[in-house]
Amino acid sequence: MRVMVTGGAGYIGSQTVRQLVAAGHEVTVLDDMSTGHRGALPPGVELVEARVHDAAACAAALAGCEAVLHFAASIEAGESVTEPDRFWLNNVVGTLTLLRAMVDAGVDKLVFSSTAAVYGDPPANPIPEESPLAPTNPYGQTKLAAEMAIRDHAHAYGLSAIFLRYFNAAGADPSGEHGPDHHHKTHLITLCMEAALGRLPELRIFGTDYPTRDGTCIRDYIHVADLADAHLLALAALCDGKGFGVYNLGNGEGHTVREVVDHARAVTGVDFPAAEAGRREGDPEILIASSYVAMRELGWQPRRAEIDTILADAWRWHSAHPQGYGW
Repeated sequence: MRVMVTGGAGYIGSQTVRQLVAAGHEVTVLDDMSTGHRGALPPGVELVEARVHDAAACAAALAGCEAVLHFAASIEAGESVTEPDRFWLNNVVGTLTLLRAMVDAGVDKLVFSSTAAVYGDPPANPIPEESPLAPTNPYGQTKLAAEMAIRDHAHAYGLSAIFLRYFNAAGADPSGEHGPDHHHKTHLITLCMEAALGRLPELRIFGTDYPTRDGTCIRDYIHVADLADAHLLALAALCDGKGFGVYNLGNGEGHTVREVVDHARAVTGVDFPAAEAGRREGDPEILIASSYVAMRELGWQPRRAEIDTILADAWRWHSAHPQGYGW
């Protein structure tokens, strides 16, 4: 089938596009290339270079498509606090524009790339899907607003939709040929790789006074290839008649910032320096997924769950491509 993938030239989107193509699907990518890369896309993929809130571009990209995987969004939680207007425009107005285009085109299947940020600072971990939705920053708020808009459109227009709320995406394609290339590097594992390559003077650890086992935040790191697997399974579920679903995606195990840094030093063989800094606004202390529902209903199973595997794949990519897709 032909699938439109918004944000398909980005980190998680492009990994999913590659797996869609390998599975025999035809793909049209809609991406404004603000954070995406042509080099991340496999041959034969049609690229429409436009913003998701461009109604005419959405309509054109949807021609001949039967389903949409929606990744396009602004995603950096810290930036959302200082630039909320950009997040509301991209994440909410963009989603509304896409939904209208889908309704007009008669495309009724949507897999939405959501986030654990919709839970905010949850009362308990691991977090089930029915946990209270109380985001603590505009990023989480805009993703939750997009979920609400999709729910309403599903009810009004008969759309089928699956929300995939994933935790901390990390790693790179196991081949070592594709991986993260962020203009603004804020993800912990990417920063560890940059520090190991000597491209950062030091790694900064934000917040050392959290009530955790070593004072730093705890996160559930999920391999990007495992996330892509879940998107293909979600698409298959919609094609099999699934009307609606909400699924957390994580490994169910949390690692502190200090633990990730120590593992990264061991994997890379570089004892890179780290410095402590104050907490960042909007950072919850612990986020760990319960992914039981995704495993039970989608048949999803993480294949590269170990933190050392995630780090090794990331190091293979970063060490071979220190300039990212600039090689």
